[in-house]
Amino acid sequence: MRLVTFTAPGADAARAATWRLGVVLDHDLILDAAPAIAAIDAVAGAPDEYLDWFDAERGWLARVRQAAARAGDPAAVAAWRAAGVVMPASGVALLAPIPRPGKIVCAGLNYRDHAIETKMDIPASPILFAKFSSAVVGDGAAVILPATSHRIDYEAELAVVIGRRARHVPREAAMAHVLGYMNANDVSARDFQKDDGQWVRAKSCDTFAPMGPWLVTAESAGDPHALGVRLRLNGRVMQESSTSQFIFDIPALIAFLSATTTLEPGDVILTGTPPGVGFARKPPVYLAAGDVMDVEIDGLGVLRNPVRAS
Repeated sequence: MRLVTFTAPGADAARAATWRLGVVLDHDLILDAAPAIAAIDAVAGAPDEYLDWFDAERGWLARVRQAAARAGDPAAVAAWRAAGVVMPASGVALLAPIPRPGKIVCAGLNYRDHAIETKMDIPASPILFAKFSSAVVGDGAAVILPATSHRIDYEAELAVVIGRRARHVPREAAMAHVLGYMNANDVSARDFQKDDGQWVRAKSCDTFAPMGPWLVTAESAGDPHALGVRLRLNGRVMQESSTSQFIFDIPALIAFLSATTTLEPGDVILTGTPPGVGFARKPPVYLAAGDVMDVEIDGLGVLRNPVRAS
């Protein structure tokens, strides 16, 4: 199942009250989850808190699955279209699948081939940092280059979305806490990293966390440790590897994190980036206004973001 967050064209995307959960159906159609649920269930069609859609314990996701199962019935789809419950994807504005995660936790240096590229030692334990959730944008949104930085880099990443509260989770139970996966781009200001001596500002500028175009639930995504990951800059392949190169796999990351930090539904873990980043190239390649970045991960679609000057 592919989940999106959308608004009506022209709606204020910054207001959570305008966000709607959708299911991507065949033929580029989107099912509006709330009215679809309301039509088959006596409960209200949407939770009070948007992140509750992604909490497997609260039952909303099960209702979404039940509604989406009716999409195999052409008569049901025709009725939905007539009622405006199903609409063409071209008729809505897509946001990031989770527009404001509670937490974005990132694993640095988590691909063996990237560690080799940067001539750094393989870490003995995960290297973690955070991005502010205000940096999140969706597919098609522009990445804005800050006027005060001149070395902005791209980083294609697999994003893991948490679907169950996780605290002190052992490795063998970790995957039961995963809701699904998304494409992400950990855009980074390399000069800020160097100047600050740490990574938060460099990673958290507005628009520096593109995610999307949709969230693919775990049962539909295949083996997350055998997915091809690539980034194209203006059509040229700059990064290409596989999640089989993870130094710390997803269960290891969840176990390590949840030993000290409670992970909650809707939290996002970025799992690291493959080789080919701009700063490691000779000569270096940094983003410029007019560039277009495509992050593609097997089975998860393509996340495309243009680059604009501040």
